[in-house]
Amino acid sequence: MSKKYLLGLYEKSMPGNLSWYEKFRAASEAGFDYVEMSIDETEEKLARVYMPSSERSSIRSAMRSYAMPIGSICLSGHRKYPLGSTDKDKRERSLDIMERAIELAADLGIRTIQLAGYDVYYEEGTEETRADFLKNLKLSTLMAAKYGVQLGFETMETPFMDNVQKAMHYVNEVNSPYLGVYPDSGNITNAALLYNDDVAEDLKRGAGHIVAVHLKESVPGKYREIPYGTGHVDFAKIIATSWELGVRRYVTEFWYKEGTDWQEELRKANAFARERLDIH
Repeated sequence: MSKKYLLGLYEKSMPGNLSWYEKFRAASEAGFDYVEMSIDETEEKLARVYMPSSERSSIRSAMRSYAMPIGSICLSGHRKYPLGSTDKDKRERSLDIMERAIELAADLGIRTIQLAGYDVYYEEGTEETRADFLKNLKLSTLMAAKYGVQLGFETMETPFMDNVQKAMHYVNEVNSPYLGVYPDSGNITNAALLYNDDVAEDLKRGAGHIVAVHLKESVPGKYREIPYGTGHVDFAKIIATSWELGVRRYVTEFWYKEGTDWQEELRKANAFARERLDIH
């Protein structure tokens, strides 16, 4: 019988110096169904959108070896080159990164690209940055439509788009089946606390548009590197609500820490997530 859901592993949970063969093997041995590739704002990771055909062939070979696909891309590189930047060159670079990331996804059989929900990051947002963001978001969604690749907004740690309700404003403005929401459980939990809201109600505002969910722990005011089970995220509620909404793709988001038994951390994260997913 086919699996009821798929559980992915965030690439940055593993040492950065591993080959793709080693990453797929580690993900497989820890019990995951796929890997989520990171294309962050470092030039090393951004270079992946210009990946030559020989490197793409090597990745395909590694995926076949372990029957372990790259199921999604976390495209946070737009933090450095945002769609709404006041710098025209940066806006043009943002669209180039977007188009090439979509082409890469299509070439490697990747289903989903998670977008960073920022109009700008290293500058102050204005009506102009929001207008340019929306304009370039519409162009980006048309690129995705051409290749049949799903885009989904990550709910971030800044007020611009820190919950599903705010992400849905732009999803509704664009009105395309190729743009949805890819919520981060830790970030929407912090936002719910900030706005005296409920995470389940916030998730329901994205009904019909949630493409996957990042399972990440957080504590009030802190958004990263909190071990599972030590923060305030109600994973049972978030999984139950998203499950009712038809979500069947989840990714454990956590980060490799030097000096730790990272392979054991992978196994623990897998067990933590599946214990809560398997009851559905």
